[in-house]
Amino acid sequence: MKPFTAASRGGLLAPLALCSAAAFAQSNTAAAPAEAASAPEAVLPVVRVDGSRPGEMPSEKTGTYGVRSANTATKLDLSQRETPQSISVVTRTQIEDQGLRNANDLLSSVTGVNVERVEPGRSYFSVRGFEVSNFQLDGIGLPFATGDQLGDIDTAIYDRVEVLRGANGLMSSTGNPSATVNFVRKRPTGPFQAQAALTLGSWNQRRLEGDVSGALNESGSVRGRFVAAAEKSDSYLDRYSLKKHVFSGIVEADLASDTLLTVGHSQQHNKPRGVMWGALPMFDSTGAATNYDVSASTAPDWTYWTTDDRQTFAELAQQLGGGWQAKFSLTRRELGSNAELFYVYGTPNDTTGGLFGYPSKYGHVEKQWIADAHVTGPFTLGGRRHELVLGVNWARSDSALHSSDDEVGLVELSEDEVLAGSYPRPAFDEGITGSADFHDRRKSFYGAARFNLADDFKLFTGANVTRVTSTGLQYGVDHDYGITKTTPFVGAVWDFAADYSAYASATRIFNPQHQLDLNGGVIDPIEGSNVEAGVKGEWFDKQLNGSLAVFRTKQDNTAEYADFQNGHSLYRGVNATSTGFELDLAGRIGRDWDVSAGYTQMRIEGDDGEAVRTYVPRKTLRLSTAYRVAALPGLKLGASVKAQSDFYRVQSRDATTGDPTIVTRQGGVAVLDLMARYEIDAHWSLTANLYNVTDRKLLTSLLWAQSYYAAPRSGSVTLSWKY
Repeated sequence: MKPFTAASRGGLLAPLALCSAAAFAQSNTAAAPAEAASAPEAVLPVVRVDGSRPGEMPSEKTGTYGVRSANTATKLDLSQRETPQSISVVTRTQIEDQGLRNANDLLSSVTGVNVERVEPGRSYFSVRGFEVSNFQLDGIGLPFATGDQLGDIDTAIYDRVEVLRGANGLMSSTGNPSATVNFVRKRPTGPFQAQAALTLGSWNQRRLEGDVSGALNESGSVRGRFVAAAEKSDSYLDRYSLKKHVFSGIVEADLASDTLLTVGHSQQHNKPRGVMWGALPMFDSTGAATNYDVSASTAPDWTYWTTDDRQTFAELAQQLGGGWQAKFSLTRRELGSNAELFYVYGTPNDTTGGLFGYPSKYGHVEKQWIADAHVTGPFTLGGRRHELVLGVNWARSDSALHSSDDEVGLVELSEDEVLAGSYPRPAFDEGITGSADFHDRRKSFYGAARFNLADDFKLFTGANVTRVTSTGLQYGVDHDYGITKTTPFVGAVWDFAADYSAYASATRIFNPQHQLDLNGGVIDPIEGSNVEAGVKGEWFDKQLNGSLAVFRTKQDNTAEYADFQNGHSLYRGVNATSTGFELDLAGRIGRDWDVSAGYTQMRIEGDDGEAVRTYVPRKTLRLSTAYRVAALPGLKLGASVKAQSDFYRVQSRDATTGDPTIVTRQGGVAVLDLMARYEIDAHWSLTANLYNVTDRKLLTSLLWAQSYYAAPRSGSVTLSWKY
């Protein structure tokens, strides 16, 4: 674990096999509506007119764990089966069933995603062994300048979350070859709808949500949606508490029959107190592993880490005729944080204490502007109809950070003093003692085509040309670079049977880094690539999607912590390659069973073939399921399992042989959650969630040398109303 600076970075197959067997056994059987089975032949079939735009059907309207289409990979309206990369989608129904109220809980339920909770208020995410740096909102995003995902991101304002695994240089321009996480906002609806929910949970959790949507004028040409949520709770962690407020407002207007304007604003304010900076020491001065209570924390009660996330956007979509559409979007995002923190490091020692405290005060603001314009549509070549997307993207990010260290400096403490959180708040009256101020710019041009070479064979080709520059100072060191890269994309999909497709794809990506190397300069960009191939299928009238993929993901020059000199963390570039396979299944089986499941197995090796990034579990299983009980209409029962193999971190090595001398290990573990939901009537429902049913004790992460424990058994009850 390093101090917070701009230079810091901080038995499994059984359930899935059961779901897959059911899908394959019934792959040619579509679930027929009950009324269709009994309808007289003379009655004409009902024709339903759906005004939703192609590819934009909200998941809240489906009531299932699956979706028909997603466009994170190419901006083309493709089904999951038609997309030549692995993709998972968490729908609104799954979010509400499983109580996934923040991004950490949601992403920990997704195939192949590993959530690194390094502190209560700071998380990293990895896929296929590498850190996720691309977080998008409605397909638009820019990696954060410092790489941190701060705060407890709330899911109340989102309809669904799409996770595209592998490199995404075509649409994301820059980033890591791990995954792209796309948060899709709730949008206005034509018909009026409203809903509210009250949640009461463990540790005095109180949460209230409201969501209203509908037409704002008589003709329905102007529509709006407003979502708000407020939550306050204590915690299983000593002295920790959290308050947060979330708001989203979106208005869309039909300027003409073929022109749609959308504007919106959202913001989230988090105010946690008693928040750890760093975490617990994992071994003592003898090298023996420490073992604390699950509630253990190093934070005094005066510490806080307030975060604000404000997003404002405008979109203009224009139908051009002949199936062509143009779309322009402009987004401004401002992320700010202020904190008074107490960092603890060292190894406990019964004689001298062995632990040291370091109080500091921080402020950080990052302002992002992102503009994107693209056109999509069909064209004819060789007597066949194909599809094309062409676009340009411009982005800027201005990041400023300052710190104020107290004159006391390092303070030696005993283990008991640290766990009691008894260190008093210092004056923080030394003024600004450190700062960073740098500015990133990105310009991109991208294009992709889907060639319909045969009725059952599609070829994807594309490329992204990006210019990235950065200027500024980082704690007195020049932060200056400029680089231009072209990232190609190629993929193919072959429909070899009525319900099955084979696919393959290869793509590249790069990502500038902000860390300092051992010479004091900015480390070179990450270079990433991804090659994968697999089989996808659709069953039950396309309500269930499944895939099997094999992949090889390579990430070169990843910044790895190497030293701490003159108050700065220094890094070296390391290369790593992950190879493995994934199984993914999501949607509805038959009439009453919803499932979202995935299994990932991989190995991660360096250039010499040695195991690297050992803090990432090599095997993970994610399973969420819900079943409607026919014998008791309105009752839905569900469960969620998150299982993973062991992972470890080498804390020290022998100076002569290089052999590990101290290793911290978290054994393989499975965490079970349960859910029951009862629809009282057409408007009211009651949902109960029980988390970590077996009360397993486990570490949240070993990304850093320190860690803390995940939440023990807990629960919540939610009363929901809808109109």
